[in-house]
Amino acid sequence: MSAVDEAPVAAREDAALDRFRTLLRIPTMSRNDVELTDWEAFDSFIAALPGLYPAVHAALEREQHGRSLLYRWAGSAPTGRPTILMGHYDVVPATDEGWQHPPFAAEITGTGDGRVLWNRGTLDDKGAVVAILEAVERLLGEGFTPQEDVYLSFGHDEETVGTGAQAIVAALRERGIRPALVLDEGGAIVERIFPGVTRPIAVVGVSEKGITSVRLTVEQHGGHASTPPKLTATVRLARAITRLNAKPFPARLTETNLRMVETLGAHASGPLRAVFTRARRLQPLLRAVFGRLSDETRAIVRTTTAVTQLRGSLAANALPETAEAIVNVRIAVGSTVAETLEHIRRAVRDPQVRIEAVDASEPSPVSPSEGAEWDRVAGALAQVHPRAIVTPYIMLGASDSRHFTAIGDTVYRFTPFEMSTEERGTLHARDERIHVRTWLRGIEVYALLLRSS
Repeated sequence: MSAVDEAPVAAREDAALDRFRTLLRIPTMSRNDVELTDWEAFDSFIAALPGLYPAVHAALEREQHGRSLLYRWAGSAPTGRPTILMGHYDVVPATDEGWQHPPFAAEITGTGDGRVLWNRGTLDDKGAVVAILEAVERLLGEGFTPQEDVYLSFGHDEETVGTGAQAIVAALRERGIRPALVLDEGGAIVERIFPGVTRPIAVVGVSEKGITSVRLTVEQHGGHASTPPKLTATVRLARAITRLNAKPFPARLTETNLRMVETLGAHASGPLRAVFTRARRLQPLLRAVFGRLSDETRAIVRTTTAVTQLRGSLAANALPETAEAIVNVRIAVGSTVAETLEHIRRAVRDPQVRIEAVDASEPSPVSPSEGAEWDRVAGALAQVHPRAIVTPYIMLGASDSRHFTAIGDTVYRFTPFEMSTEERGTLHARDERIHVRTWLRGIEVYALLLRSS
């Protein structure tokens, strides 16, 4: 491509980047306490979209469900099997403290292909939302119309309770919509996560773990801290937590796990290649290997628990009458909420510790890792990232896509961005950022996927 040819491309990319930065600067922070949520920021985000994406808002129907948005792009010859591209524009809270660059300043460092954009939401998940809008706006400018209907679903409270996505699913179900393909956030293009594999790996989530908060509660007589009983409520609770931590859930390899190992093992080098390519016959060995490689691989093969909140006395010199712990539980595919609670009860072994699930969600059904819709995703990815190995996996986190399994059988979780280990570590943490070139390539993947609609 000549310098003359490159000029309009560079101008287009710079304009897209400016729009992205404009939306990133709007602090749409979700909070569990809705009274503390700045809803004006959400309204500002919604109000900014028509001016930034005029073609989208001229050609597509838009409706609101709460503050979540649903767009419909009418197809030229629809057969009732639409595509749904998803994302969410709310982000987890952030303050300036500890960030190298302010979390809502959308600052860029570096030059050329080394430019990096710093902001809360670049990876999770405004990056995907804006990349989808950019792809649609570009295709409309080229005069493209999909054959099938296309829906864009952008949630406003994915980081908390997901009411927007649930309302959109309810509306689509009432209209009899059964999508051929749903694509939400989830996996990414990563490197060096699998021993012996040096090529980039595109991990496409075909399911996701269940999620629940389990509350452990101990109630007993309080009193002055100067005369404590042998076993206070907090000590009993601490013992329960220690017992639970000492009894991890059993490791299991699901069909998706095995397929991932076989797919990646075929590209591995070194002594583990022989193990990975014989995954089905060597499952006990593989379970042990996954349990030792990293926190991520350990989480792939079992239900996990993490104590995230503790509550005791209201005063330093008073015995607590109620001691409480919240355990964040991610339930492995193949297990259930009921099975999880039974394991916790057996591990705690104390009838005076009340155990109850809060906001429980079962693991999602497993979507196929072959067939026309899988090939659409893999094909679009291959054109932009030809070296990437595409593999199914089970997503460890939770997303709004779990609600869409009620109306579709082919629900995938994949964001077409390259993410290093360090960058993945900024999700829900300080210094969240994305390489500008990575984000621009993501737009290309979405555009290719839409062209196959």
